[in-house]
Amino acid sequence: MMIKKLPATNVVIVGLGWAGSILAKELCDQGLEVVGLERGPWRDTAKDFNIASAADELRYNAREELMLRPAQNTCTMRNTPSETALPMRFWGSFHPGNGTGGAGNHWAGLTFRYQPADFRLASHLRERYGKEVDPALTLQDWGLDWEEIEPFYDAFERVAGVSGKAGNIQGKLIQGGNPYEGPRTRDYPNPPNVQTIAPTLFAKAATEMGYQPFYVPSALASQSYTNQYGLTMGPCTYCGFCTNYGCANYSKASAIVNVLPAVANMPNFEARTDCEVLEVLKDSTGKKATGVVYIDNNGERYEQPADIVIVAAFTFENVRLMLLSKVGIPYDPFSGKGTTGRNYCYQTANNVRLFFKDQIFNPFIGGGAIGMGIDEFNNDNFDHSGLGFVGGGSTRVTPIGSAPIASRPVPPGTPRWGSAWKKATVDHYLTTTSIGCEASSYPQRTNYLSLDPNYNDPHGRPLLRITFDFPDNDMRMAQYVTDKVAEIAKVMNPEQIQKQPRKGPWSNGDYQSSHVVGGFVMGSDPSTSSVNKFCQVWDIPNLFVVGASAVPNNPGYNPTGTVGALAFRTAHYIRTQYLQKPGEMMV
Repeated sequence: MMIKKLPATNVVIVGLGWAGSILAKELCDQGLEVVGLERGPWRDTAKDFNIASAADELRYNAREELMLRPAQNTCTMRNTPSETALPMRFWGSFHPGNGTGGAGNHWAGLTFRYQPADFRLASHLRERYGKEVDPALTLQDWGLDWEEIEPFYDAFERVAGVSGKAGNIQGKLIQGGNPYEGPRTRDYPNPPNVQTIAPTLFAKAATEMGYQPFYVPSALASQSYTNQYGLTMGPCTYCGFCTNYGCANYSKASAIVNVLPAVANMPNFEARTDCEVLEVLKDSTGKKATGVVYIDNNGERYEQPADIVIVAAFTFENVRLMLLSKVGIPYDPFSGKGTTGRNYCYQTANNVRLFFKDQIFNPFIGGGAIGMGIDEFNNDNFDHSGLGFVGGGSTRVTPIGSAPIASRPVPPGTPRWGSAWKKATVDHYLTTTSIGCEASSYPQRTNYLSLDPNYNDPHGRPLLRITFDFPDNDMRMAQYVTDKVAEIAKVMNPEQIQKQPRKGPWSNGDYQSSHVVGGFVMGSDPSTSSVNKFCQVWDIPNLFVVGASAVPNNPGYNPTGTVGALAFRTAHYIRTQYLQKPGEMMV
């Protein structure tokens, strides 16, 4: 098929979600000509998420309109390397986004920072626990430390208008904030959100038990806010249609609210939507990226040459594009050699449901990231000696809004249909809440991403194959943290509790988390990592891969804040170092 070669540009960016949009704005501000390529459509709040149509549960939650269509592209899945993978024909376990803004349009808005120890996790855990750390885990350090990334967390929080209360400002602990967070330069740009009844009761019980509850950091604006790009958010209205939905009120931070409107009309930026990148091109040496090939929705193929190529898509597409472009050596789980596809991690989602008799929660009121949490049982905030596992989870109550179709909280043993089920739904809808524990997922040798030998996409390219199951370490951790959460639940004095620790094997049957990370990970050793601490691909200095694919071990937080920080950090060093010595690896 003929490929039309286009005029060269300074920078081509693949994907216009959080990472790609931030990089586009920052590099356009530097005066570079930037072309952004997005597989899906252009999203706009006024057009796509009008107040009259945004709160449509059937359209957005059940039919997943904002998600990537499996007919466009899907993955195959299996639990072990010995199995034959089969295609995912619907999105159950996770929800990749489609269109400008990406998965950041339908996210919940939780905006945690990773902790300082997370960036040197392998060293930290082995120094503290030695041989107690399961040797099956392929933990590794990032190759950067807290001081190198903290300023860029701050930049992302400013652009996203994050609401919260700091727990540690320049080493000084602040009452009411998260005492386990790393030292930050300054407080959040917005004060905490006003809490609903369920998080308030949780915080009261946690305090009575000696824990230190804090406001969950939220990209749902607590007040009107204008960011450094001159873009304004409105305060959250607690509509209850948040996770899996776009926001009609400009209250939930996203690239289409907080970044893209500031760059869209810049003369040195061009966005091309409904354009899927098929390959990153390299010169004859394989040491320089020369551009990308993409296909538009008319089936026409184009080559876009560029001085700098940045891949900033969702984790799966970042890794798949590198495999298809033969960038790096594909990971082999048997020898442990190769880096492309290595250290794929998920999130270990646990939950305790509380059924009350007379306590009314009004669960239809809420937002994806309005709540209270504790971190006493997250990551390495507690002593793991003799427990048989490492890791932990962020424990919190964040009522996202109980929409009428999907929300049917009924106690164990309730019939799945009929009059008894209907009665239980009526009895428990208003009087049920839950405490979640979003926990770490650590890598093991047999969890990885590769190209499937049996299934192709509509363009004839192999699908991405996910090989994953929860490590034994994580299953032991899940039971432990769920038991701890249940202790708090009992203090809240419900009529009944239901413990739901994550159990294996991993499947696609129910939604668990979209926090998929790794596969093209960051590190200081090219034999075990794909990018350096600047997200620069080893041996291909003008190719950058930015996103959650760089995360080598997943802690008990969602990665969005870290993805934003990595985007700001990469842009900063391209501007201040790479452009001074183009074509060289940064150190």
